[in-house]
Amino acid sequence: MKKKSESDLGRRDFLKTCGSMVVGAAATFAFPAIISARDSKPTIRVVGTHVTLQEALRQKAEKDLGINIEFYPGGSAEVLLKASTDPSSFDLYEQWSNSMNVLWQANAIQPISINKLTYWDEINGLTKTGRISPGAKIGLGDAPHKLLYAQADGSLGANPTGEISFLPYVHNTDSFGYNSAVIPKGIPYETESWGWLLDERYAGKVALVNEPTIGLFDAALAVKARGLMDFKDMGSMTRSELDELFKILVDYKKRGHFRGVWSSVPHSVELMRSGQVDIQSMFSPGVSALNGMGIPCIYAAPKEGYRAWHGVMCLSRESSGERQEAAYAFMNWWLSGWPGAFIARQGYYISNPERSRRFMSASEWDYWYDGKPASQALRGTDGKISVHPNEVRTGGSYIKRFENVAVWNTVMDSYEYSLLKWNEFVMA
Repeated sequence: MKKKSESDLGRRDFLKTCGSMVVGAAATFAFPAIISARDSKPTIRVVGTHVTLQEALRQKAEKDLGINIEFYPGGSAEVLLKASTDPSSFDLYEQWSNSMNVLWQANAIQPISINKLTYWDEINGLTKTGRISPGAKIGLGDAPHKLLYAQADGSLGANPTGEISFLPYVHNTDSFGYNSAVIPKGIPYETESWGWLLDERYAGKVALVNEPTIGLFDAALAVKARGLMDFKDMGSMTRSELDELFKILVDYKKRGHFRGVWSSVPHSVELMRSGQVDIQSMFSPGVSALNGMGIPCIYAAPKEGYRAWHGVMCLSRESSGERQEAAYAFMNWWLSGWPGAFIARQGYYISNPERSRRFMSASEWDYWYDGKPASQALRGTDGKISVHPNEVRTGGSYIKRFENVAVWNTVMDSYEYSLLKWNEFVMA
């Protein structure tokens, strides 16, 4: 039984609430039963979001590994509820590190043995120590290294052990995107600012991502950048700070500043494609898609620093035997080179990038990882041209971007209260 500190009481309350929803949710989220046969291929079920549960990846993994893989993508809140309350419904869970505390305290996942990970020694220091380079900022909130290692007392921490709570794999720095045909192009790390999200010049043309552990920090960074309020620790906001923050946001909304919120990458793309918004919270695939459509969307490099996220791949506590072996094979496959090259083309990084380098052209590596001008047109995962010759990735190189992290996607101790305030904002 994992020990729970007083700071986890809120998460336990959240899980009790989840438990009351399980009976009604079971029919909606039920997965087909897996029928085992001695001569059949093992089947693993992977729950996660559309960010990584892409059909091209599933087909390639099945071919390479000789197993059956079932993907069950959904919204981030939906899949977190499913995984935390019904660990028998999945073998692997793919999402972001801000879901770790909920999953671990729910006892929904089991530790992963490092000695079963083929490429562990190749994983860089970002996840293991919190820094991509000696002078890098660690960033506030749930920096992944703080949640990585399973400790002897049942907690998660940064002290290295032989077991980890998640496989470190995809990750990125997030910010906001803006249409440079409407908003003058800024200077990365100098003039581009989170404060632009609250600039009165863009009133009625602004959107936020509808996810409290993400959009909340975009809004907080914007409010702080405008000098409207400050936080003792943005990665761990108090109730009074949340009250003040949402008082400001609701006031902006009632004045018509926000066009709305979005819950999926395709929705964010449509908002900007149709001209409904000119600036908004964005994820890298959305920016890539818009550029592929000929819309000059710039992914900002804010002078205040990025909001960062780290993908986590977690092993269900119910996974055992043949399915567990297949799950470990899939985790190792993700770090084997080809998958990292694939997701690089939508702007994401992998934890052991050098292994993916041979699956990328020199021009792709120069652009996506080294921050150099593209020597030729580059295509995204959809096959469309998303980068034109001589373009330079906003924010520069992989190392430069992760040297400038302001805050990580985080589930705060005030998480349940932030949910209430976020819902008030959305409904205002």
